[in-house]
Amino acid sequence: MTLFSIFKKKEFFTADEKQRIVESIEKAEKQTSGEIRVFVESRCRFVDPLDRATEIFSILKMTETAERNAVLVYIAMKDRQLALYGDKGIHEKEGDIFWNEKVKTILSHFGKQNYADGLIRIVTELGDTLRFHFPYDGDTDKNELPNDIVFGR
Repeated sequence: MTLFSIFKKKEFFTADEKQRIVESIEKAEKQTSGEIRVFVESRCRFVDPLDRATEIFSILKMTETAERNAVLVYIAMKDRQLALYGDKGIHEKEGDIFWNEKVKTILSHFGKQNYADGLIRIVTELGDTLRFHFPYDGDTDKNELPNDIVFGR
């Protein structure tokens, strides 16, 4: 045991949970031209997690999708905060009520400590909504953003 082992960063998800979350993103995106990203960090630097989600959305260059139909799932685990941020194309089609209902869905899972299952469920639901408004076209669709989970500090 080394002295620095006590400072090892805690993993939020097991390897299996990470794989299942990424697979849910891949499955959802195979049905739509939309893009879904998941960003997880310990603490939110802002009072309002939506402000942080907006910043992360920009940092991850999620505004660069052709149809402006990317969605970010933002989570600050230790602060117990989350936000969903949809780009202009999808937000114009769904509006604030939709996003607020999806936040309630994910919170119901998180309240039971089912973080991975909650993420998988919300990714699936977001994928269904994106598919409705932005269906997959095998001739023109390309994966515009990575499907991995992004971990902040």
